[in-house]
Amino acid sequence: MSDLKTTGNGEQVIANPAHPVDREGANLDVHDAANVNNPEHVAHHIVSPLMYLTIFGVLMVGTLATWAIAYVPLGPFNAPVAIGIACTKAAFVVLFFMHVKYSSRLVKLTVISGFFTFLVLVIMSLSDYISRAWGQW
Repeated sequence: MSDLKTTGNGEQVIANPAHPVDREGANLDVHDAANVNNPEHVAHHIVSPLMYLTIFGVLMVGTLATWAIAYVPLGPFNAPVAIGIACTKAAFVVLFFMHVKYSSRLVKLTVISGFFTFLVLVIMSLSDYISRAWGQW
């Protein structure tokens, strides 16, 4: 262990600590589960390059599926199928490339509330558009 050194105001501190310590000598380099000391220094989940390549492959398959489904005559279901594929791809981007899957519950709640707000705005806009008296003016 390092030697104690007395400062000018009578406090004892460790002269050359191997790890940063507070006044009581507690190790500040140790991360507790709740990370109470430094909430901005949370441990990050490391995503492997193989996972990124897998997600890239999924996104490329989704892109090819969107392109292929455009040539299939589904009638009024062409747009919903394409939008479904696009939403699935967007979910993969948000979960893996934006690291929301490995984030805290607060981040997940923030993302979900953003999507909910977007959904409310789209529904309100569509309800206004559908409820207009087309051709009566």
